Amino acid sequence: MSGLLLKVTDLSIVFGGLKAVSGFSCELAPGELAGLIGPNGAGKTTVFNMLSGVYTPTAGEIDYWDRQGHVHNVAKMKCCDLNRIGIARTFQNIRLFGNMTVEDNVRIALHAQRVENPVDVLFRLKRFREDEDRMIQKTGELLSLFKIEGKKHELARNLPYGEQRKLEIARALASGPQLLLLDEPAAGMNPQETEELMRLISFIRKEFRLTILLIEHDMRLVMGICQRIVVLDYGRTIAAGTPEEIQKDPAVIKAYLGEDVVK
Repeated sequence: MSGLLLKVTDLSIVFGGLKAVSGFSCELAPGELAGLIGPNGAGKTTVFNMLSGVYTPTAGEIDYWDRQGHVHNVAKMKCCDLNRIGIARTFQNIRLFGNMTVEDNVRIALHAQRVENPVDVLFRLKRFREDEDRMIQKTGELLSLFKIEGKKHELARNLPYGEQRKLEIARALASGPQLLLLDEPAAGMNPQETEELMRLISFIRKEFRLTILLIEHDMRLVMGICQRIVVLDYGRTIAAGTPEEIQKDPAVIKAYLGEDVVK
């Protein structure tokens, strides 16, 4: 392996003649926790949509190294294929199966890990029963990790907003990723919930040996847990570095606070 998990080179996308993202590049090392920040409309979620197969870039390359060390050019791959090789994401606007139970929302993400075949299922053979037990155990472990195991039989839409956020992350983890993309995971959370989320993100990165790239507007969360930060403004990268470097960068201060601040 090259020492990289993800290498993005000159990524761009055009919508109706408007270049939403222009020449975006970044690299992620295995186990890294990085942040992607910028003012509203900077192109952050558009970058995530290209990294996760929702959008196909107009130009640029996305190279991804799987667990076996094989490199994939994933710029034109579909979401489902990216998920199979270890890339999972959450969304800025929560996308749960609202009319399914909390438990089933997680179990559906475990589908790719099943080992039984149609005959096993049809005749309820031993392999099917063992697989079911394994899925139930894994689901329970994830729900327990996020402290929502007591609500496993409730419909997902009936959970409080903060718990819906947790459930979406739990579902993403159930697919067994090595790269997790979190799009504004603290959106709508109160300060106490955000503090708990900070600890949880740091914990799951170590526990699941994940590489995490997150978008977040809560600067306390970003500066508190990210090892490195990339800053976008009007679809272009204007800075990259450690949290300390980003806080002092004149281009970042200008983008967030206005030109007069840096004069």
